[in-house]
Amino acid sequence: MSVDAVELAVFQSAMHSIAEEMGAALRRTAISPNIKERRDYSCAVFDAEARVIAMGDHMPVHLGSMPMSVEAAVAALTLGPDDVAILNDPYAGGTHLPDLTMVMAVFCEGQQCAAFYVAARAHHADVGGMFPGSMGPAREIFQEGLRVPPVRLVRGGEIDRDLLNLILLNVRTPAEREGDLAAQMGACRVGEARLLHLVERYSVARLKEMGEELLAYSERLVRAQLKLLPSGVYEAEDWLDDDGVGVEAIRIAVRLHVDAKQGSIAVNFAGTAAQVSGSVNAVRAITLSACFYVLRCLLGEDAPATAGILRPLTLTLPEASVVNARPPAPVAGGNVETSQRIVDTLLQALAKCAPDRVPAASAGTMSNLTIGGVDPRTGAAFTYYETTAGGMGASAACDGVSGVQTHMTNSLNTPIEALEFAYPFRVRRYGYRANSGGAGLHRGGDGLVKELEVLGDAEVTLLAERRRLAPWGLEGGADGAHGAAFIDGRKMPGKFSERVAAGTVVRLETPGGGGWGKAQTK
Repeated sequence: MSVDAVELAVFQSAMHSIAEEMGAALRRTAISPNIKERRDYSCAVFDAEARVIAMGDHMPVHLGSMPMSVEAAVAALTLGPDDVAILNDPYAGGTHLPDLTMVMAVFCEGQQCAAFYVAARAHHADVGGMFPGSMGPAREIFQEGLRVPPVRLVRGGEIDRDLLNLILLNVRTPAEREGDLAAQMGACRVGEARLLHLVERYSVARLKEMGEELLAYSERLVRAQLKLLPSGVYEAEDWLDDDGVGVEAIRIAVRLHVDAKQGSIAVNFAGTAAQVSGSVNAVRAITLSACFYVLRCLLGEDAPATAGILRPLTLTLPEASVVNARPPAPVAGGNVETSQRIVDTLLQALAKCAPDRVPAASAGTMSNLTIGGVDPRTGAAFTYYETTAGGMGASAACDGVSGVQTHMTNSLNTPIEALEFAYPFRVRRYGYRANSGGAGLHRGGDGLVKELEVLGDAEVTLLAERRRLAPWGLEGGADGAHGAAFIDGRKMPGKFSERVAAGTVVRLETPGGGGWGKAQTK
């Protein structure tokens, strides 16, 4: 039976709404400000073959890599009705350790095999390790926190308390973690319920037909866009400042081979640096996620984000490299920092064949700030984590947006009221960093300035980039401003961890976006 365009559009919207409702349920019931306020989570729906067929409008770095987590869970476990798997191991389908993913199989009445899978991923503000917030400049993955392979957290509807207790005993904020994990389980239940309602309306067989057509539709859309590009080989390179251990810049190189006739693209990262001692290593799932994001950016906003987007892609990665790390390499920064630089490099190469469609570099860093200690107001441990927005790169169409999360992150800021209520901080300043965007025909967006006074003794940790190498401009546009960080006025490197006393002021200045085109002279 064929699927007409109207029916396919209704199916696409229904699946997307399920992923969105899962995210809304997760946000409403979570405990931590990082999930409740910043929305550092993602939800998606998968078919019986663990292929993604719908994603919420959540975090690109989560969504593009989540299929590998679902594949890993399905391969490692035989999930039954009312089972929920949990995992975070970057070397078994995960990204970095704070991203805990839950996977649930959806069974229809009378069927022995799962008809769908749903998944909910959330960044937890602490999963143990040597740095509060689990996001420090570690030298091996064992220092970064608790590493969880695909295991059942829920069996037949019953939580495995032994496993949950094991997890909670290894984190600094167990009550918050338990609440956020419960919210993820609830999100999966919401997805299951909505899918079963669709099954009642359409039947499993019909939904499978529509799912196959949706995957094929995504593929056709990507191929159609690739056919509009000139065939050829396009190369680019960009650099990470350092790995937080050494001082050498770290090269990321890419070669795109666009075949307009076939509507295909081959992406090869040959020439990229070998994996490093510090935590900026990215696993394959992250690099694939960045490629997914860039291909998705070629499409219209209403295009379905499914596994079909990757069908025109051939990806080649050097083994044991900073874009395809092997254990025991630390990876906390690979998810948040290297992912951004991979996107920058891909876009720089793409700009050579589609200059009017690609913006200049955005801030290029998530500016990951973690602070942990004991709250003097309550005597309880706390861990704060937040990414800080920067400037968006300008494009041929317009100026860049100021103070916005770009590319692989899609989170929000924590409102000042929520921040000061939840943590022993006083916000002294939070606003735009004037003139930090690159000049040009169209200006890059400005970064932000944030100043926090820490009201108790704590450990402050930063993982940030674009301190030495600025966000680049395009077509004659100027670079954006470098980022900077200060503790009580003392300039700090982009990656550090330091104990501070009550009253210390932490100041972040995030990078601006690059400008596009030569500025017109009067």
